[in-house]
Amino acid sequence: MSTPKRRFPAEWEKQEGILLCFPHNGNDWPGKYEAVQWAFVEFIKKVTAVEKVFLVVADEKLKTKVAEMLKRAHVQLTNVSYIIHKTNRSWMRDSGPIIVKNGSKREALNFNFNGWAKYANFQLDKHVPSKVADFLKLPLTQVTYNGKPVIVEGGAIDVNGKGTLLTSEECLMHPSIQVRNATFTKADYEAVFKEYLGITNVIWVGDGIEGDDTHGHIDDLCRFVNEDTIVTIVEEDKTDANYQPLQDNLKRLQNAKLENGQTPKIVCLPMPKRLDFEDLRLPASYANFLILNHCVLVPTFNDSKDRIALNILADCFPDREIIGISATDFIWGFGTLHCLSQQIPA
Repeated sequence: MSTPKRRFPAEWEKQEGILLCFPHNGNDWPGKYEAVQWAFVEFIKKVTAVEKVFLVVADEKLKTKVAEMLKRAHVQLTNVSYIIHKTNRSWMRDSGPIIVKNGSKREALNFNFNGWAKYANFQLDKHVPSKVADFLKLPLTQVTYNGKPVIVEGGAIDVNGKGTLLTSEECLMHPSIQVRNATFTKADYEAVFKEYLGITNVIWVGDGIEGDDTHGHIDDLCRFVNEDTIVTIVEEDKTDANYQPLQDNLKRLQNAKLENGQTPKIVCLPMPKRLDFEDLRLPASYANFLILNHCVLVPTFNDSKDRIALNILADCFPDREIIGISATDFIWGFGTLHCLSQQIPA
């Protein structure tokens, strides 16, 4: 008897909740740690208004502190469950499990997080998938190919729930920078995506945005907003380093096909003005939005383009409320709302 086919549900499908990890590593947000904690409380408040939050906290002491902060902010506490586990960082999109449907049941996948093939300190993060799977009482499967662990972060892929996946060559195919799976070909990745995520069609874009610590994550570039529509970020300033790569991505998407042979609808999202802190360019992007059961949370950057981006996304999600969340503190850690979260399908 053949095993039931796995399927990675699209983010807009019904969710049980969102996995988050309360920031406890101040090194990820130098000089902004206090501000980030309160920004995170606001993030939790917005999610708990519509669904559950599964909140990873480092220890009992932090749990007590966080519970008090949430209470002060009038967060809906009945929608918060705590998972006690010390992590290296808070980026649940990448270190957390990916939850798929396997027949009528759910299954947690461990994609073997290794610090984006960049940082040495990820030993605590490696155990997040098993901790979360245990808490949710889900079976956990380690993703392998030809007997070896496969490394793919959740931020590197986006799906329409019907068989098509978006990813970038810079992230998965670069021969020398942040190499996740040495010797892997596109065909190898596509075989993994088919077996574990039920993907029959992969759309590859090219490069990511400047300043992206993950080296080309798709959730800063382009996202499905429904099964046949993709939003993609474009830079209007021709002198900006992001202009050319984002134009290339746009052309690739315009020439792409979905799993059913149709051409996807493409919607362009602007880029906020360049954000710098000290000697670093920060990877600010409106594409890092998070889709929830009744709303979409969109990172904003105190920028005149904020309003334009919110209006474009409002047109893309006519049945959901669009809520801007100030992400100027979050982005100093090189990511915002989508990077920090992982959806748990219902």
